[in-house]
Amino acid sequence: MLAYVRGLPVTVRQYLLITGNYWCFTLTDGALRMLVVLHFYQLGYDALSIAMLFVFYELFGVITNLMGGWLGARIGLNRTMNIGLGLQVVALSMLLVPLDWLIVPWVMAVQALSGVAKDLNKMSAKSAIKTLVPKNSSGALYQWVAWLTGSKNTLKGVGFFLGGLLLSILGFTGAVIVMVVTLAFIWALSIRLLKEELGKTKTKPKFNDVFSTSHSVNLLSVARLCLFASRDVWFVVALPVFLSSQLGWAQVDVGTFLAVWVIVYGIVQSQAPKITQGKRKVTDGLTALLWALLLVIIMAFIAISMALPALPTEWVIVSGLVVFGIAFAVNSSLHSYLIVSYAKEEGASLDIGFYYMANAVGRLVGTVLSGWLYQISGLQACLYMAVFFLVLTVILSLFLPRATHSST
Repeated sequence: MLAYVRGLPVTVRQYLLITGNYWCFTLTDGALRMLVVLHFYQLGYDALSIAMLFVFYELFGVITNLMGGWLGARIGLNRTMNIGLGLQVVALSMLLVPLDWLIVPWVMAVQALSGVAKDLNKMSAKSAIKTLVPKNSSGALYQWVAWLTGSKNTLKGVGFFLGGLLLSILGFTGAVIVMVVTLAFIWALSIRLLKEELGKTKTKPKFNDVFSTSHSVNLLSVARLCLFASRDVWFVVALPVFLSSQLGWAQVDVGTFLAVWVIVYGIVQSQAPKITQGKRKVTDGLTALLWALLLVIIMAFIAISMALPALPTEWVIVSGLVVFGIAFAVNSSLHSYLIVSYAKEEGASLDIGFYYMANAVGRLVGTVLSGWLYQISGLQACLYMAVFFLVLTVILSLFLPRATHSST
């Protein structure tokens, strides 16, 4: 096996190493979230209060993506990826304090640090692919990005299960120790094996270069913001609370259902190139527009069906979420490919960091609105707000470049 790996091209070995780093990080990220959720739920916190623990996670993601792309271009993506892994080890280690010390401000600080680590890791992984795939190989680029993105989300769902399993077997502290030791080992391997100077620009970019001057990148970034706000405005807080409080689902059922949803979501993401390319054999702005339109139709159907007494609410939510998840996964993977494709060759991390900054803003806006709208108007208001954000995504997608990126 080792001989086979050594015989692979350098670019493939680097891609596998980057993917492995990303996988291991994602497992601990998903497990950490589940540990925090379950711990504070056992302490008597309600779902909205628990969700607010993660606001710093999203907020610091905004800052990190803006700074991380600039940092990656200056010092190399290998270093930003390793910094992300190291920060996650530190964040997990901060939980190895007596359980009585795990108060809200401390856990929010842990989440803030973990948010920085996550987005450094993600930005580095996505930007590195741009440097590894040969130019004019958009089909290969789409497949590599889709696989990285999809496998990450699948493993995040696995991480939810892993967190619950470790908690039940080893307890909170034991679970954290296992994650710290494992990730520290991966970190040491990455420092030793990841290629130096990966993604580092020949000239030192200025800080104001973090704001993209590319019309395509800016359009896609705002579309991404609206896309993820449309998901999180009902998925993050409103949906779990609704399933538990209105439909009477047990907490374990809610967690299992959402974990399975994330796993399937990731699988669909990894297959996006096969789903979207079809007869046109071109993946461009028109592809993004058509899939965003489909998502609007699905979301509107869910929102309207919720108001129809003839249709069982539970059936509408569960079946609607499955169909929505499939379409959203394709949209997300498609956007992830387009940003890597649009990013400039020299200093790709700057454009990609800016894009994922917009992604983090969308998640933050969606998370806050999800709690606020549900509290004042219920799930229906969250669903209509999701439709509004998706309509904005469609409008922005109208202006994305078309037929410029062949998949052959």
